[in-house]
Amino acid sequence: MKKKLFLLIQDWRGEVAALILGGMVPIAFAPFNLFPVVFISIAALFYIVDNTSDLRRVLLRGYLFGLGYFGLGVSWVSISMVRFGGMSLPLSIALTALLVLFLSLYIAGVGYLGRKFFSQLSARLRLLLVYPSLWVLLEWVRGWLFTGFPWIDIGYSQVLSPLAGLFPLLGVYGVTFAVVMCAACLVLLLYEQGKMLAKVGLLLVCVLVTSGLLILVPWATPFGQPIKVSMIQGNIPQEMKWIPSQRQPTIDLYTGLTRQHWDSDIIIWPETALPAYFHQAEDFLRQLAREAHANSTSMLIGLPYMDFSNDERRYFNSAVVLNNSEIQFYHKYHLVPFGEYVPLKWLLGDFLGFLRIPMANFSRSEKHEPVVTMSGLNGAVSICYEDVFGEEVINGLPVANFLINISNDAWFGDSLAPHQHLQKAQVRALETARPMLRATNNGISAVIDHDGNIMKTSPQFKEDVLTAEFQPMQGSTLYVLLGNYPIILISGLMLLLAWRVGRVVSTE
Repeated sequence: MKKKLFLLIQDWRGEVAALILGGMVPIAFAPFNLFPVVFISIAALFYIVDNTSDLRRVLLRGYLFGLGYFGLGVSWVSISMVRFGGMSLPLSIALTALLVLFLSLYIAGVGYLGRKFFSQLSARLRLLLVYPSLWVLLEWVRGWLFTGFPWIDIGYSQVLSPLAGLFPLLGVYGVTFAVVMCAACLVLLLYEQGKMLAKVGLLLVCVLVTSGLLILVPWATPFGQPIKVSMIQGNIPQEMKWIPSQRQPTIDLYTGLTRQHWDSDIIIWPETALPAYFHQAEDFLRQLAREAHANSTSMLIGLPYMDFSNDERRYFNSAVVLNNSEIQFYHKYHLVPFGEYVPLKWLLGDFLGFLRIPMANFSRSEKHEPVVTMSGLNGAVSICYEDVFGEEVINGLPVANFLINISNDAWFGDSLAPHQHLQKAQVRALETARPMLRATNNGISAVIDHDGNIMKTSPQFKEDVLTAEFQPMQGSTLYVLLGNYPIILISGLMLLLAWRVGRVVSTE
């Protein structure tokens, strides 16, 4: 068996296998949720990389794995560019390909750095110490470098697996670490014999069982009584919502659906649901606030905001809270590069103009203050893409009793992205032990409980009002208190230990 496996990776078949294995990874994520696939894929990658002596081939195989992984996993980017960015199909494919080529470097780096700088170590130590740590550290770097793109990080695939118990402790990167560690153990089961085989098997079982038991830990306690929420899903086509003649029909639709649900404690409209700047709709919003107050309802509405306080006008992607006749704002803090703003505009402006890529010109909020008050409770707000950054979502904790994410997933069309985005919302609920209220323009809107379970969802591409009850929570998980620091420290120390052991071995 081992000999046959070894023969399969000796020539070009190893490169083909790496590409196919990477292409399998996205089916571990939503909407497929075949989470065991990722263990098999990564284990097979480590096997074909660690049995290759040629560093160039190691690099190529890791890179091809990344091409399959991201090539399918983020293919939806081209849909956004074509349908709603007004870009030509060939150009959108080319730019998406460039993104995939760049992201694949992170996966290539795991095997290459592991083999180049830790070649003195035994395969056992390299698999257990080096590869899990490198994978986590490079995934973490991908989450903040150039403002970050932490999409389909490996840990997200484990929402329904026993490893989900680690989310409140170490966050998504901690779960990634556990996944890669388990994959390493699978490889070692092929290598080891006798007592060491039993030890590796025991380590694998311990990781899975301990994580599974952690799911039972009550990280938070109920705060007050259950709250009734209604989230309005207008299903306004993206290409129509900013047409001036469509503004009033859109307002009428959302207002009419809202007035049918004044019995709810909280009503939420999705990102930029109101197709007008706040100053253009202020009179309407104040009237709506009075109605909400009369019915003891708090509202949150997504809309753009124009700031006149400086000489140069600034534009914000915002949420306005109508609460007890008062108005409170949240301005988006983490913007989408090339979608909401242009990074290095002084350098890229002419080039992007040549390519005719339409970009928004939003400003980033100077402070990240996500906590708003609704129906006497505290909610932590994020807008669309912001909820993929767990280290930023916890800025509203432990004060917040629940999480709110308003999004416009119409940008993604009928692709994998809305399902993947919903999965990220589940992880944020697990990390913080807080319910998540997710309101979208055309689906998938959802109410998620503090254990990450989806309680109720809306259909995609249909007008809908999602109404459900949720339980506000209080308390802090370890992740809320310490964020990503523990798992980054653990990964760094393990690499340092591996390097030290390698030095000792090389001098013997």
